[in-house]
Amino acid sequence: MIVSPVFAGKRYAVLGLARSGLAAVSTLVESGSHIMAWDSRDEARQQLCQWTDCGKVDLSDPVTADLAGFDGVVVSPGVPLNRHPIAEAATRAGVSVIGDIELFALARPSLPPHRVVGITGTNGKSTTTALVCHLLDCAGITARAGGNIGVPVLSTEPLPAGGVYVLELSSYQIDITRSLDCDVAALLNITPDHLDRYEGFEGYVASKARLFAMQGRDRDAVFGMGDKETSAISHIEAARRAPGRVRLVDGADLTELQKEWPSLQGPHNRQNAAVAVAVVEALGVKKAVWRKAMRTFSGLPHRMERVAFANGVTFINDSKATNPASAAPAIAAFPPDPQPRLHWIVGGLPKGDDLDECAPFFGNVAAAYTIGDAGPRFAEILAPHVPVHNSEMMAEAIREAMAAAKPGDVIMLSPACASFDQFRDYEARGQAFRQIVEALIAAGAGSDIQPGGAA
Repeated sequence: MIVSPVFAGKRYAVLGLARSGLAAVSTLVESGSHIMAWDSRDEARQQLCQWTDCGKVDLSDPVTADLAGFDGVVVSPGVPLNRHPIAEAATRAGVSVIGDIELFALARPSLPPHRVVGITGTNGKSTTTALVCHLLDCAGITARAGGNIGVPVLSTEPLPAGGVYVLELSSYQIDITRSLDCDVAALLNITPDHLDRYEGFEGYVASKARLFAMQGRDRDAVFGMGDKETSAISHIEAARRAPGRVRLVDGADLTELQKEWPSLQGPHNRQNAAVAVAVVEALGVKKAVWRKAMRTFSGLPHRMERVAFANGVTFINDSKATNPASAAPAIAAFPPDPQPRLHWIVGGLPKGDDLDECAPFFGNVAAAYTIGDAGPRFAEILAPHVPVHNSEMMAEAIREAMAAAKPGDVIMLSPACASFDQFRDYEARGQAFRQIVEALIAAGAGSDIQPGGAA
């Protein structure tokens, strides 16, 4: 784990003992801090003793404790500060409310020389973060993803000299960070989200902007060009920074190259790729290196994940698409060439009664295969537009799609629904898709099989 002398002898309260909270307690205890920690869940408090020496932790609720003299209250990003009493308790005591990312920022001077990338935005953060790590790894630069993806940044050993911490940062994490001066910060996009935590959309936008306000004027910033809120932040930052430190990207220059990247299809992924390229170029990676590395990026599990290629047909696991809005970009990623080539497996436990967000892209669909509770309703919606198979079960949908698909076609699970009618969660659903695909391919003796996305 990361430890630092900067915390020695100081007093912190930690509220919320999920992964990031447990990592924060461990770091602070091993760094010589005096700790108060609490979680409303009994099992979370019991788990604390598996992470650190419970004898060095005062298990008390900081909401009702005397916080005078504490150096900070470390809260989980999931704690809603606009309505949780810890915010008022900390204010009364004159104590800052911070998160584990701020602890990392404070510890940075005692770590081996390194750089930090911070990536935020409403959509695409995880893919872009994973892609930046992949490109850096391929360039021979040690990189680790953290923050809102992967393991808590405090819980692993420090990177060696020259390493890069690549942090996916939600607005909640930025809200409780005070001094993270990223070497490169990136904002993909801003659309209305999490408005229950902010004073309107403007408050959410202001949260994203804080990531850049924490940077020095000689640091690099990258902005997507898809919305006016992101553009407005980029103009503010360009005005205060040294020349050439702000880069605006939309991915238009990558349109031809994108054809080489099987796991980064669609306009949304083109912009994700453009931001990732701008980030790694700011870190010194050359085009010849990142262009080659793009071809081997396999994507995140269950998010447009290419799981197999057999007999000219590509199989895509997009089980993470649990509503129509998240399925729509996946369908848009496969336009006719020249005929529709997408075999879409859709359905599950519906979150609504329509597929309106997906409707503009029905022309991309060669056939739909409906499954789960939503199957009959979705079949009714889709029948006027595309051939529909009422498959009911995923295995049958995959069999039918494989029987119909031709070389150059794509078979994709992008359910636009929750999984709970037939599966424990979207991850179990995606794993089932992979296993069924692999079993059915293996049953076809002599198939030209390339699992895992290699074409």
